[in-house]
Amino acid sequence: MTDQTRVVAMAGSLRDGSYTRLALRVALDAAERTGAETELIDLRELDLPVYDADADDAGDAERLRAAVGRADSILLGTPVYHGSYAAPLKNALDYCGFEEFEDKTVGLLCVAGGRFPVTALDHLRSVCRALNAWVIPHQAAIPKARTAFEDDELVDPDVAERVETLGREAVQYAFIEPDPATLESEENVGAHAEDP
Repeated sequence: MTDQTRVVAMAGSLRDGSYTRLALRVALDAAERTGAETELIDLRELDLPVYDADADDAGDAERLRAAVGRADSILLGTPVYHGSYAAPLKNALDYCGFEEFEDKTVGLLCVAGGRFPVTALDHLRSVCRALNAWVIPHQAAIPKARTAFEDDELVDPDVAERVETLGREAVQYAFIEPDPATLESEENVGAHAEDP
């Protein structure tokens, strides 16, 4: 058992050379330098069939929920697909719920080939609100990702500072006093185990 803050990042990209995964590693490295214990959940390594509410324990769902549930802070990273976040991340989030996210601190990161990646972050922020998580106000958006990375290294200093700040703040705000439940979370019918 450790007293260290635990920061878990979930990479919502299945690509081998994923910029999202590389950026999350930068954020996790910053969290480690701040004193945290970290883990990267690589969705390529999990068997997660398309979510079916009648089979919500399919594949590696329990393994995913356990890893997220142990976190004090959660970083969600996604490539931007059609102005929103990627299907693998959506599918993984569907396997999770209040038990994993309620009153947890969440940081958001997205990577885009184009210039305007923020809508994906807005969509993820709404999901986290519905799960009654506390989302760090700072978010890391990486536009034109091919120009920010070189040989698997994040070389754009401004982008690197944004990503590292996200990792540090995941530790800094891990135990922030949670907000009262949001309207979205109260209306999220079926999300609590005791709901019909």
